[in-house]
Amino acid sequence: MSALFTQAFLAALIGGAIAAAVPLLFAGLGEQMSEKAGVLNIGIEGMMLLGAYAGFLVAYETNSLLAGFAAGGLAGVLTGAVMALACVWLGLNQIVIGIAITLSIEGLTSLLFNSQFASLYPSLPTPVVLPLPLLSRIPVFGPSLFTQYWLAYLGLLLCGACSWIYRNSFFGLNLTAAGDKPAALDAAGVNVAVTRCAAVLVCGLFAGIGGAYLSEIGSGVFVPFMTNGAGFIGIVLAMLARGRPLGVFMGSLLFGACLSITTALQVAGINVPTDIINMLPFAMVMLALMIFGRRASLPAAFGHTYQRGVR
Repeated sequence: MSALFTQAFLAALIGGAIAAAVPLLFAGLGEQMSEKAGVLNIGIEGMMLLGAYAGFLVAYETNSLLAGFAAGGLAGVLTGAVMALACVWLGLNQIVIGIAITLSIEGLTSLLFNSQFASLYPSLPTPVVLPLPLLSRIPVFGPSLFTQYWLAYLGLLLCGACSWIYRNSFFGLNLTAAGDKPAALDAAGVNVAVTRCAAVLVCGLFAGIGGAYLSEIGSGVFVPFMTNGAGFIGIVLAMLARGRPLGVFMGSLLFGACLSITTALQVAGINVPTDIINMLPFAMVMLALMIFGRRASLPAAFGHTYQRGVR
């Protein structure tokens, strides 16, 4: 039991939790914005997967991780545009379209990867981390908490930025109105469809970047279906956070710890069946839904298409 409290175990657990939490954080923040506007983006899993593939491909061809993140974000935005066109402008069922997007991208990315890299399985070089001055020197926790890739710090800043936007900007107020009372927003002269589309596109951007982080930083390789439900966990995080970006951040760390516990246990010399470890994040999802599911606060017009003059 003492092996679970060694410095090596704690460092592996904390560092792994943060690394695993970053893509969940980006996905959760993007989904939260989409849900605030009243759009359930089930397709976020597919957006992350396409972002992971596009990010890896561009990073591999250009030898630039930054170019890979740009490609991943763009892939997410393009997928978000399909979601916005189908669900916001054409009024199609959000759940059906989201599932169709995810299944289509799973097949597409698997086909493209196998046709391009079936016999190669290339990998990206180890990324350069950014240690924060002084903080990274704190014993035990410093190297794990404050020696991360720069995108992890950006995710934390995005939490603060989203909190400010929701509370203090006209765009944040428009998002809330689009999800709660779209007719009132329309009466105020703001285009509900444009507001919702903007939220879905930002969701796609965040999801694509989160997916690119998985392939470029998290593993350095692309594997078909590598998101492994990360997008769906992001949906749960957004619902349980009750509109608070800080809630998404805390939830991401919790699920990140569940995902990274395999490595930490191996460091501690404890062998646990892989299947049990793979089940842990989803068991945590079900537990969280049972405990906090009734407290989830969703917009009044959540999942409903808005048409002017139709209530």
